[in-house]
Amino acid sequence: MTKSKSSYKCTNCDYNSPRWIGQCPNCQEWNSFVEKIETNIENNFLNKSKIDPSKLNLKKLSDIKTETQNRMLSSYLEWDRVMGGGVLPGSFIILTGDPGIGKSTLLLQVANKISKDKKVIYFSSEESLQQVKNRAQRLGIPKNSDLFFSDQSNLEAIIQIALIEKPDILILDSIQNCSLSESSNIIPGTVGQLREAGFLLCKLAKENNIAILITGHITKDGYIAGPKVLEHIVDGVFYLQGEDKWQTRILRSVKNRFGTIQETGFFEMGTEGMQEVPDINKLILHEASENPGSALISYIEGSRPLLLELQSLCVTSKFGIPQRIITGIDPKRVILIAAILEKYLHIRFSTQDIFFKISGGFKIKSTSCDLGIALSLLSSYFQKPLPEKSISIAEVSLTGQIKPINQIELQIGEAQKFGINKIFISKSQKLKSSSNTICFKNIYELIKLFPEE
Repeated sequence: MTKSKSSYKCTNCDYNSPRWIGQCPNCQEWNSFVEKIETNIENNFLNKSKIDPSKLNLKKLSDIKTETQNRMLSSYLEWDRVMGGGVLPGSFIILTGDPGIGKSTLLLQVANKISKDKKVIYFSSEESLQQVKNRAQRLGIPKNSDLFFSDQSNLEAIIQIALIEKPDILILDSIQNCSLSESSNIIPGTVGQLREAGFLLCKLAKENNIAILITGHITKDGYIAGPKVLEHIVDGVFYLQGEDKWQTRILRSVKNRFGTIQETGFFEMGTEGMQEVPDINKLILHEASENPGSALISYIEGSRPLLLELQSLCVTSKFGIPQRIITGIDPKRVILIAAILEKYLHIRFSTQDIFFKISGGFKIKSTSCDLGIALSLLSSYFQKPLPEKSISIAEVSLTGQIKPINQIELQIGEAQKFGINKIFISKSQKLKSSSNTICFKNIYELIKLFPEE
């Protein structure tokens, strides 16, 4: 015997109400409630149900068949590296970023390259086929390209086309603009719609070995719209971010079940679309200065070492509470290093206004930049530049000790490629070769770099 009752659920935030209301009291969304019928089974279902043992589908590891799958390469080395060596068949991937950042442009270029060897269908749910063709012509994609296009936005129809055509890669731009026939009263892009669409596409990818790439919108806070619903479903989450100073676009891996995370690829937006920037360090170092307050550091992003410039400005405060204006790094980290310098070197940073930034607009989290922060602050305080062609790669402890870091050989090798011949590291750092290195044991020894005139 069963009993059913109805309730109303907000499609935007999943808030439940026993009756229909016009505005959700939780998220303030209007006309977002839909009826949901719940069925309660009074009898013990497990005792009454009969399960066919042949349909249990339980297998041991030795019984599971595996086959080697070749990744689909795009010939864009930056894209393929971030993807973990190319797109894996049967994977479900989302690419997200700010509006106008170049998601559609990048996917169209990648799709064109892969379509030379694989079957690719590009679904544009936001733009007409005429608009897609205009973009393709700007990007130099030939008219006789093997890439297939559709402006279908109904998800059931998209899945039906995929089942018939059996593409190797299906690209959907974007999932927020897709609709479901059975949910005609739900606005596309809401949480309920995204959850259902994500589940159906994930099922399509896994059961038919079709790689699915979708684009997703982000909120004003920089996160995927739909409170992390899609991030839990997909195999890979990739962010395309813009660089204020240059026309550089950074493709960053945030989640990747088939590759490393925090991997980065660099592109430059031009008149002919996205162009690879394989040697981003050359561009960064070209802009670096050797003025007081400037210090070079090395920072591992994924598997790639980046050579970045730190800039600091220390000025005697004219107010009761000194200012701390810091961008590109956790402000607490810079304040902590300033406190360590004040404690052991007796330099009154607590009376200084500190302005600090990572040149180029990059954002870093690694502790390997600690020594660079300390030297940048000291250089600005004493108004003396650091030695030419020098870089700092070490951590600073709360006790004032200079600590070693991981992957030091990789970072030193990258620095030496650009003629950097003075590398400041920890005295306890283990190296295969100690050439060009200047070792420090503790914070007191840093003063040697700023001799009194």
